[in-house]
Amino acid sequence: MRKVFHVDKQIANKNVEDSITEWTKVVKYSDINCEGRLFGGQLMSWLDEVAGTVALRHSGNPVATAAVDNMQFKQGAQLGDVLVIVGKLTHVGKTSMEVRVDTYVEDVQNGMRHVLNRAYFTEVCIDNDGSAVIVPYGLNVRTESEKAEWEGAEKRRDLRKQRRMEGF
Repeated sequence: MRKVFHVDKQIANKNVEDSITEWTKVVKYSDINCEGRLFGGQLMSWLDEVAGTVALRHSGNPVATAAVDNMQFKQGAQLGDVLVIVGKLTHVGKTSMEVRVDTYVEDVQNGMRHVLNRAYFTEVCIDNDGSAVIVPYGLNVRTESEKAEWEGAEKRRDLRKQRRMEGF
């Protein structure tokens, strides 16, 4: 895979759909906790993998997770449930990207999807030494939905900065 480490500016823009990633998982015995529900830590691990894959596909470079925002569990999942995990890029900054990851429980009888979880991951573009580098590609924001996600990402970024200044 070609790496783009030494750029000093973004060289082009990509579209949101260029890096959308969708995983399908079936909840197995090794994924459940003592209550018979999906272990939250297992789900977080899967979400982190999907977010990293989206950022990697967009940037073409290694990435590292820097933050997770709004990890909200709407319902639980049980043994045998089919989960669909969808990640998409919402924002590109100088060295970081925000990825929205939605998780659904899919009803195998009718194909309906019910929201299980939503989270926003900040992924930093890094070089071989682990230092942050410029994301080589910007993001085309073409729809009202994409514009709203972009604006929400900027608000989340500002809140993270404010919380860091306050010592959190």
